Amino acid sequence: MSKYFSLEGRLIATAALPIITGITIFWLGTRAGFAPPLAWATSVLVSLPLLIVLVRLIIAPLTSTLKSLQNGLLNFRDGDFSISIVSPKDNELRQITLLYNEIGEHLRKERAHIYQRELLLDTVIQTSPQALLLVDQNDRIIYSNSSAKQLLNSGRPIQGLHLQKVLLKSPQEIASAIYSWKNGLFNYTDIHGPHSMHIGNSTFVLNAQKHRLIVLREMTRELTRAEVEVWKKVIRLISHELNNSLAPISSLAHSGKMLATKPGKERALEKVFDIIADRCKHLTEFTQGYATFAKLPAPSCETVDWQELINRIMPIQAFSLKGTPPKEPGYFDPIQIEQALLNLIKNSREAGSESSDIELEISTDNFGQKLVLSDRGCGMSEKVLEQALLPFFSTKEQGVGLGLALCREIIDAHDGHIQLLNRPGGGLQICLWLPWKNNKN
Repeated sequence: MSKYFSLEGRLIATAALPIITGITIFWLGTRAGFAPPLAWATSVLVSLPLLIVLVRLIIAPLTSTLKSLQNGLLNFRDGDFSISIVSPKDNELRQITLLYNEIGEHLRKERAHIYQRELLLDTVIQTSPQALLLVDQNDRIIYSNSSAKQLLNSGRPIQGLHLQKVLLKSPQEIASAIYSWKNGLFNYTDIHGPHSMHIGNSTFVLNAQKHRLIVLREMTRELTRAEVEVWKKVIRLISHELNNSLAPISSLAHSGKMLATKPGKERALEKVFDIIADRCKHLTEFTQGYATFAKLPAPSCETVDWQELINRIMPIQAFSLKGTPPKEPGYFDPIQIEQALLNLIKNSREAGSESSDIELEISTDNFGQKLVLSDRGCGMSEKVLEQALLPFFSTKEQGVGLGLALCREIIDAHDGHIQLLNRPGGGLQICLWLPWKNNKN
């Protein structure tokens, strides 16, 4: 039967042919003189086997194709996309098999693409200078790169081993940092000398199990370069300040020596000495600023009454209080926070803000204490905002760049945060956040 007939048409034709054959045999039998029951029996005996044979011929390609599709789908389930099905001559079944083969080819390409990406990712991870460890919820290492093997086990494989067993052979500082789930910098020493490393921990769920990713990065060179750059900047800055003061002092000293030999020049000589005293005072303040920044002690936190803190600051640097202070006392080092607020208010005045426009607002909640100082000065550009808290950065001609840096050091020492924001309409807003005694983040 033609392959271009639809399956429904072929089934109807298959059923019609035995019926016509049976009717024909019945009609011929009655014409030949057979009794009607015998004619019916003969037509049934001939047409029924014919119907079975024709149906099997029609159904056979469909059954074969369905079995092939079943086997192919089982292979898909097992992750095998390499099997293709030979397309039958039947037009409808051919479309199904062609679609199956097209899906299989697409899945093969996707798998090859994923494999290439995994291979590339694995190559990048294995050649990365950062040590990476993937640990399951039972603390068993399920993945590690070459740097991790070299750092923790002298280059020998560690995959499949228990984390505790591997850390027994590693430097104590590294083991302690991993055990404590530390995030940040730490130092350790081995046969090659002292090292600085950064450790990061993160967790995620994979296959319904909790996993931990540990990343260890060598920071010795970066920190050394940064330290050298800072020292260079400090030396340049100190050299500049000393030259700016010592050169005039030397010149004035020579002028004073000449004036001392001339009668009637006492007023001029007194003026020379006053200028020398001013330059010496500037140098003293300059060096004391560096000493304060370099030798900032650990904060001695205690309970502080907000009103007492305000009463101590207001006579030194004028400002206005926004709202009322919280009834609950604060908890911090009063000397250091007082120094930070004095520096900030002084900066606001030097930025062109009137004392009446400088406002301090204090608020507290269950998480910490917030002090917000607002002014109507010149504000800061976006570039300056990014660097304002860095040591030695200053936009003032005679500034040394330690005021805001010292405030940041004080707030950081309290485990707090400092944030600088430009205000709508002009001015700057500085937010100081300090945690409570038992709520440090």
